[in-house]
Amino acid sequence: MKAGDSKDFWQRTAKSYGPFMKLSGKLYDAICERMRPGLTRDMNVLELACGSGQLSFRLAGAVRLWEATDFSQNMIAEARKQPCSSRLHFSVQDATALPYAPDSFDAAVISNALHIMPRPELALAEIKRVLKPGGILYAPTFVHGRGAGFRLRAWLLTLAGFKVYFKWTAEGFERFISEHNFQIRQTAPLGGSLAPLCYLEASVQK
Repeated sequence: MKAGDSKDFWQRTAKSYGPFMKLSGKLYDAICERMRPGLTRDMNVLELACGSGQLSFRLAGAVRLWEATDFSQNMIAEARKQPCSSRLHFSVQDATALPYAPDSFDAAVISNALHIMPRPELALAEIKRVLKPGGILYAPTFVHGRGAGFRLRAWLLTLAGFKVYFKWTAEGFERFISEHNFQIRQTAPLGGSLAPLCYLEASVQK
């Protein structure tokens, strides 16, 4: 995601993001519960759009290397303030132009970010490039909901400067991933009516 594509919002909210996301702690715990069985100590994992480490700190100890990245310098600065495992490394990277060699990682994680990227297909292309054949994509993503509560929440986030480029349903999100050379392994609905989330795992097709 290039600078200027909602980057000001994330730079501005970095300090408050971690405390705010504690309200979603149970949801992130549920995501981790789904992911953890597929992670092993011999895996190198790349995380894109890591924020201030909501998944990174929970899961890094389960693998050999967890490379956590975000395009917001302020988010990475917040993440680096916290003590962490030697297996966890934070850096500022653009998800659509990664510096890593092809076939570098066993798994890639991009949580709640593809729908807020103007060109998510570019991130998927980079994920495909850096994953080993058969590598796993973990992409739990908020999807479009219904009802007055969901609409009010979405309106308030828009007022704050939060921009959503793709309002996928769970089925539409699965179709998008499939159309970009990933084979769906499993999906599951998580979250509630205010913030519905599609948990998705897929393997890369090369």
